[in-house]
Amino acid sequence: MSFRRRVGAHSCVISLRGFTARAAGVLNPYFLEIIMNRTEHVRLMAEYNEWMNAKLYEAARSLPDDELSADRKAFFGSILGSLNHLVVADTIWLKRFSTHPANYPALLAIRDLPAPASLDQILFADIQGLSRHRALLDQMIREWAGSISEPDLDCVLGYSNTKGIAARRNFYALVVHFFNHQTHHRGQVTTLLSQAGVDVGVTDLLMLIPDETQA
Repeated sequence: MSFRRRVGAHSCVISLRGFTARAAGVLNPYFLEIIMNRTEHVRLMAEYNEWMNAKLYEAARSLPDDELSADRKAFFGSILGSLNHLVVADTIWLKRFSTHPANYPALLAIRDLPAPASLDQILFADIQGLSRHRALLDQMIREWAGSISEPDLDCVLGYSNTKGIAARRNFYALVVHFFNHQTHHRGQVTTLLSQAGVDVGVTDLLMLIPDETQA
């Protein structure tokens, strides 16, 4: 089941497969309860991304440049290579997200950035330059996440992957992938830092989830 919703001057296909609806087109309350929490989850993940990156980069800056660029046999080689990959992948996805019909103002600047040439491209050969760019990118992600509406998440976004293969996928699922990919590779970086003798500290998302016991 699907229907079409207007977003600005554009029209997006909204898919309701897997959910039931009442007669007369009124959505099941369980479905409504789920979708009302999605934007909050996106904002939480944007906050977690910024918080974790700040911790990672603080830890990484404690190491000399040769330690950061040393090949540690990780998927993207070094600590610096892994951190560069995260910036590359985030840039690729944010450029795709900038084509969403909602035309997010927070992502306008990403359109002007050149598309990365490869997933293992070293955009910044030093941790200082990479750190400054990462901070700007994370601020952009926070602003973009805060501007997403519930109807936005139900759009089907068309894009082409790095090999030029076209795809059309649910926008919310792509956003979840975006944040999940960050978490995956940050886990690799924390392992590399730990092997280099640097303790990143607590990394759990749980630390950003409010404790409601006293509410």
